[in-house]
Order: sequence, then C-alpha cells, then structure tokens
Amino acid sequence: MKYISTDKAPAAIGPYSQAIITGNLLFASGQIAIIPETGEILNGTIEEQTELVCKNIGEILKEAGTSYDKVVKTTCFLADINDFAAFNGVYGKYFTGKPARSCVAVKDLPKKVLCEIEIIAEV
Repeated sequence: MKYISTDKAPAAIGPYSQAIITGNLLFASGQIAIIPETGEILNGTIEEQTELVCKNIGEILKEAGTSYDKVVKTTCFLADINDFAAFNGVYGKYFTGKPARSCVAVKDLPKKVLCEIEIIAEV
C-alpha cells in the first residue's frame, strides 16, 4: 500500500489517511468543506461547500497521479436531501465521467458540514 498525502487538501483530523493506493486503485477518505490553508470549515451554501470538497478531491487525485476522469465510484453524504439538486449541479461539473455513485442523506456530518464525498479511482 502507498499512502497519499498533500498539504493542498485538508489534513486528516483523526486516525486515518487522506488516501491509499493499493494495486491500481486509489481509495480516498471522505472530504468535507475544510479550507486546506487554515483548517477551518467553509460556512457557506451547499454549492460553495460542494465546490471546495471537489477541489480538495482534485488535489488528492493530482497527488496520486490520477484525475477526475479515472474516478470509478463516489459515495456522497448530504445533511439535507433537499440540497440534492444544488449539490448535483456542482458535482456534475467535476465528475464528468459519470462514475458509479451512491448519494444519501444522513442525520449529521462531521463539523456540521452540508456534504461529504469519498471516492475510488483508478491510478
């Protein structure tokens, strides 16, 4: 296994890694709307938080030597299912390869953010 870490995405805030490569697959931990430079939560709209989450995922993909078009699976968590359309509008700008996806609403997310995305990508 190869551990992936970049300071251009939020540091792990617990006993986990930003991402791990095993074989030809990258497994990235769920990303939330943390500003990498400050470690602070972006207290914005669902669109603003989704945009930051996707940018952070992009930095992890880049560090691993892969890209959005190599993402094969995403799991998306929303704090409010009523945000689905707005979330989807931003998500669709990044995940243009249309990876397999699960998207669910959950009771709570870490740090009271509005969304979280985890990915699996080919490297």
